[in-house]
Amino acid sequence: MSIPPDASIVETTALRRQRLHWLGGLAAAARGKQRLAAICICLSGALLIGQAAAIAWLIQAVLVDHRPLAEATPVLLGLLAVLGIRTLLGSVTQAAAGDVADAARLALRERVYQRLLGRGPLWLRQQRTGELGELMLAHADAIENYYAGYQPVRIEVVVVPLLIAIAVAWTDWVIALILLFTAPLVPFFMMLVGWGAEAAGRAQLGELARMSGHFADRIKGLGLLRLYGRGEAELDGVATAAEGVRERTLKVLRIAFLSSTVLEFFASVSVAMVALYLGLSYLGLMSLHAQVPTLGVGMFCLLLAPEFYAPLRRLAAHYHDRANALAAAAEVERLLGELPAAAVVDDAPPATARAPELLEQHAPPVVVRDVSLRPLGAHHDVVQRLSFQIEPGQRVALVGPSGSGKSTLLEALAGWLPPREGSIVLRPGLDVGYAGQRPYLFHGTIADNLRLAAPGATDAHLRAVAEAAQVMRFAAALPLGLDTVIGERGFGLSGGEARRIGLARLLLRDPHLLLLDEPTAFLDPETEADLLRTLAAFARGRSVVIATHSETAMRWADTRLTLTAGGARLASEVSP
Repeated sequence: MSIPPDASIVETTALRRQRLHWLGGLAAAARGKQRLAAICICLSGALLIGQAAAIAWLIQAVLVDHRPLAEATPVLLGLLAVLGIRTLLGSVTQAAAGDVADAARLALRERVYQRLLGRGPLWLRQQRTGELGELMLAHADAIENYYAGYQPVRIEVVVVPLLIAIAVAWTDWVIALILLFTAPLVPFFMMLVGWGAEAAGRAQLGELARMSGHFADRIKGLGLLRLYGRGEAELDGVATAAEGVRERTLKVLRIAFLSSTVLEFFASVSVAMVALYLGLSYLGLMSLHAQVPTLGVGMFCLLLAPEFYAPLRRLAAHYHDRANALAAAAEVERLLGELPAAAVVDDAPPATARAPELLEQHAPPVVVRDVSLRPLGAHHDVVQRLSFQIEPGQRVALVGPSGSGKSTLLEALAGWLPPREGSIVLRPGLDVGYAGQRPYLFHGTIADNLRLAAPGATDAHLRAVAEAAQVMRFAAALPLGLDTVIGERGFGLSGGEARRIGLARLLLRDPHLLLLDEPTAFLDPETEADLLRTLAAFARGRSVVIATHSETAMRWADTRLTLTAGGARLASEVSP
């Protein structure tokens, strides 16, 4: 089957239209401001014709007709009024366009953030945070310039040159023809340059995102790099990435400068043709009219000739903003897999089904039916055809060797990993809480990290959950207790201490179903016993699923669910 020679062009055009439509939807909340900017810029262009007419009349009246200055005073005052109004309209246009750009930038960040939340933590673990961060920074700036620069000029280039052409044709049809026949050169060349500018802009944004990801990854692993003496080598890698960004940026600037030079050349030649025609007419070397145009008519047309091309030249200057915005949209689509739609509260697809028979009030909190699970990036299932249910207040211990799917099952129960087969049904309104093996801790105090779960929690409540999770066992020895500052990702704490903070944060949230992944790992027997005892008190009336290798934790649970490395369930038994 043969492929049409223009198939790739059609596909590219369709994608470009889709991205332009998506870009247009970002400013949906600021449609009123967009209309205001459009009206103001069109009114300013219409007043430009009156401004040129006033100047031409003054020149004709004073220099040619030798009228007294008193007769020119009303026209001069009107000219000053037009200049003042145009200045005011320009300020309003810039302010309205700025508001539209702010709304579009905010909408982009909301949509990207909503999509990242919908993807879930498992997907985020596989991404480079530096590249995702650029979606909120450089890509948002590119879209801001698109709305603040390109969009207002795009409206101006449609209305203002048309008004000027009509006004010029009313006074001299020859000059109007010169303007109309030379005008298409500018957008034609702009279209040719735009394709190259979009490709160069996308490459530059992609290189910037890669450098950001490279740099962020190296910062995270700085301690390990220094430990293995790889600091100098990684500095060379950062320098190479920065050099790539420099080269891509210079390519974008080269296209911008070249296109601006050529467009200025075309516009200058077109204005020179108007001036040449008027000069030859006044010298008597060219006669296309019954009589030679007056000096006032010539000045009117000559003043409007540069203004006819001015919107086109401004559009050319801001056309790179359009190319950069399209490049940013393409990068968003590449990193997220799609262009995110408008953010809504329930945008993320539900990870669990709602069976009609489980909608009654006293239904089990969780029912798992013939579930097969496969971790992201894996090639085979780690859990196969698993079925069980969790009753209110039940404590279930997930038991099995490493790789048998305990953590994967917890992630599926939390709603992060959709089952490949079967279903996981949660009772409506069930609040699920998850405490993993590697809780993310931010730079700040221990109390700040706990209050992420409940910002309004009192100090007494905070200390109570810290006591229950055995956080106070090590925090009490710190100089400032819970107000001690820890580093990003829990720097300065052991793995067991970080897990206890994550558990305390979960208890502060107080969910109906607690999913705990190895909460007692790295703990001495005394601390483990105290943790399980206080956890039993806090979880009274709530269901708990705990993945563990600890015999003490297994005895603490009332039900044991054993998994094999192959993924099949061996037994579900009640512990003695």
